[in-house]
Amino acid sequence: MVNVLLIERQELIRQGIEAAIAGNDRFTIAASTPDPKAGFELFKQLHPDVVILGLRFIDSCSIDALPAYFEIAPEAKVVILADNAGDGEIAKALKLGALAFVSKENSTKDLLAAVEAAANGKKYVPKDIAEALTAHYGEDELTPAETNVLQSIVSGMSNKEIAFALDVSENTVKSHIQSIFSKIGVSDRTSAATAAIKRGLVRIDL
Repeated sequence: MVNVLLIERQELIRQGIEAAIAGNDRFTIAASTPDPKAGFELFKQLHPDVVILGLRFIDSCSIDALPAYFEIAPEAKVVILADNAGDGEIAKALKLGALAFVSKENSTKDLLAAVEAAANGKKYVPKDIAEALTAHYGEDELTPAETNVLQSIVSGMSNKEIAFALDVSENTVKSHIQSIFSKIGVSDRTSAATAAIKRGLVRIDL
C-alpha cells in the first residue's frame, strides 16, 4: 500500500483527489491539508511514500520548498500538482528533484499514473506537459538577473523603475531585456510578459 500525503490549497481539488485515491486499492491517503507549512510538518512526521504537492499557495510557491523536502529526506518522492503547465515551472521542479508534474487540467488517470510512477522511483509527465517541456528544450536558461528583469516587466515597470529597483544602470536593464527577448523568442515587452506568464518563467501572486 502506497501512503500518500496530499498538500493542496483548493478544497474541491483536494476532495476530488482524496476520492480518487480512496477508490484505488494501491493507494491510501496518509494525511491531507490545504496548508503548505502544516503539510511539511506532516511530511517530517509521517514519512509518506509519495507527496502530492500543489504548486501555488497564497504566499508561496512549492518549487521554492522542494529543497527542504529533499534535505529532510533525499529519497522523497514528490508529485507536483499545478493549476496549468508552464515549461519553466516543469523544468525547475524536475531539476530540483520532483519525480512527476501533473496539471489540474489533466485526468484522474494521469494523476494516479504519476503517483504510481513516483512510488516506483520513476519520472512521469502527461503527454501535453511533455510537449510543453520539449517545445523549448535546448533554449538558454534565463539568468537570475534576467528573471528579475522579466518579473519587473510583467509587473509593468519601466526601464528606469527596474534600474532603480534592482540598483543597476538603465543600460544594464536594456542589455538584459535584449538577452531575454532573444532567449524566449519575442521582440517586445508585451510578448515577453505574455510568454513569461504562459510558460511559468516568473511568479504570479494568487
